[in-house]
Amino acid sequence: MSVRPMMKRSYVLVLLITILSTGVIASDKLAVNTGVDLYSRYIWRGMDFGDAPSVQPVFSVSYAGFELGAWGAYALSGQEERFSEVDFWLGYSREFENTISIGAVLTDYYLPYLGIDISNFNDHDAVDADGAADPGAHVLELGLSFTGPKSFPMTVSGYVGVYNDAGNNTYFQIDYPFSIGETDLTVFCGAAGGSHENPDAYSTEEFALINVGVSAERSVKMSESFSLPLSMAFILNPNEEISYLVAGVRF
Repeated sequence: MSVRPMMKRSYVLVLLITILSTGVIASDKLAVNTGVDLYSRYIWRGMDFGDAPSVQPVFSVSYAGFELGAWGAYALSGQEERFSEVDFWLGYSREFENTISIGAVLTDYYLPYLGIDISNFNDHDAVDADGAADPGAHVLELGLSFTGPKSFPMTVSGYVGVYNDAGNNTYFQIDYPFSIGETDLTVFCGAAGGSHENPDAYSTEEFALINVGVSAERSVKMSESFSLPLSMAFILNPNEEISYLVAGVRF
């Protein structure tokens, strides 16, 4: 349910995409976004990280279609070494006058709880002076997305591990949003390409559906001046034959 900012999470390789076109809508205003989400579980692409409630802060700055940000996830209980994640991303998006939009994002995934120094940028096949495996702390992923017009606002997105991922794992997802009354819903279907070199990334060596479900969001009015955004999601991972029902709140 918790979706890493697309547009997953300071140690970011710069991605620069220039799109030449007429009729493009792009904001030239500097905007700063901060927030905190609290989820009953951190489920990402059909996989449970931490097996515990998760608090997830986010901070980003955007200008003229570009967005630079940092996102974190911290398990509130669970195993002795509680799961933690801090990601950095640089994204770019353009919306056209026909409301079709395209986007690209480079995400740097970093897991502090593993104990690897944040300054370690080794690739997956690096070894230390003694010949022992010494992979780096950062995995880089490139993502592209396309969203249709308001009349059919389906989003198609794809991602590939481009650094420190032995299998260059891929992930693809289709999302379709709609509303019923005051509730915003999204149905989604995601699949992993699979990898023999690094199957642990998505727990599969072959192409497999891993993230199918529906999410719902609505704001609950708490007072005349304050509303609380609530979300729910039912998520099914057919590959692992497991499902999740996750609740979240945003501050």
